[in-house]
Amino acid sequence: MQKDIHYESLFSEILQYLKESILRAESAGLDPDQIIIDPGIGFGKNLEDNLLLIKHLQEFRILGKPILLGTSRKSFIGKILNADVTERLEGTLSSIAIGVLNGAHIIRCHDILQAKRAIAVADAIRLAGA
Repeated sequence: MQKDIHYESLFSEILQYLKESILRAESAGLDPDQIIIDPGIGFGKNLEDNLLLIKHLQEFRILGKPILLGTSRKSFIGKILNADVTERLEGTLSSIAIGVLNGAHIIRCHDILQAKRAIAVADAIRLAGA
């Protein structure tokens, strides 16, 4: 999955894939309110792709579905921090907080208490003045 990674247009290709997946799911009878989308951090994407997806996560809002972000302990964090999988908590929490600020509705994580605390701070910042 990580070999020969190449996108002509990262966002348009992922958006098109997700749009088609939503249509297939709805055509098969799945309740539209039960569909969430996941841009697939780490799956067939290089470091730069993953960073851009998190940075511009709000672009997926156009699909009208809740956005799931799964960055927990991913290899892109290990590459940035030069850290083994057991040493990626700070990078995971950073990516989660930024993901929440950029539109993530659901987070998949390993370190639940720490993630919950990071999300509480990110939400407080996001909602300040609202």
